[in-house]
Amino acid sequence: MMKPDLTKPMKFMLLALLLTLGACTKEAAQDTAPQEITAETLGYYCQMNLLEHPGPKAQVHLKGMPAPLFFSQVRDAIAYMRAPEQVAPILAIYVNDMGGDGATWEKPGDGNWIDAKTAFFVVGSGREGGMGAPEAVPFASQAAAEAFARTEGGQVLELSAISDDMVLSPVDQAPATEMQDDDLQNRLRALPNSVGG
Repeated sequence: MMKPDLTKPMKFMLLALLLTLGACTKEAAQDTAPQEITAETLGYYCQMNLLEHPGPKAQVHLKGMPAPLFFSQVRDAIAYMRAPEQVAPILAIYVNDMGGDGATWEKPGDGNWIDAKTAFFVVGSGREGGMGAPEAVPFASQAAAEAFARTEGGQVLELSAISDDMVLSPVDQAPATEMQDDDLQNRLRALPNSVGG
């Protein structure tokens, strides 16, 4: 009487087990589709509601993060992209197309997100972004960016041509007025009295 050969079924079971384990360890593909801004969406740096700020916005999708980081200004997202303190690899960056249907400075639009790598930016215009700094104004088309630059000033650049000093340099603040100085001094004088003094 011959013994049955169990090596083939054992090999098959072992192979099936290995394939199952391999499937469990594969990472699920991360969704990097642009997300819309809601009333709860806060800017990464300022932690303020984005809907309260004018101008184009940006979102940065990081590897392993379920939600993107939102930025009140496109300039801030570019600065983040170039900063050494990034917490994870960047998978995608989207910006509002300011040439899109219905896009205005007060309401840059819903659903008009474009890939920052393919956008045309107007840098050096007189327009300030949502946090009061000079803005890198994004457009899907070069013609729309050039038309904006003709009326608002600035130059049209692709993302890779924007220099670090255009997005990382400090923003000049307007000098304080005498009234602001007086108000500040009055508040500072009142401070010791209100803190248990």
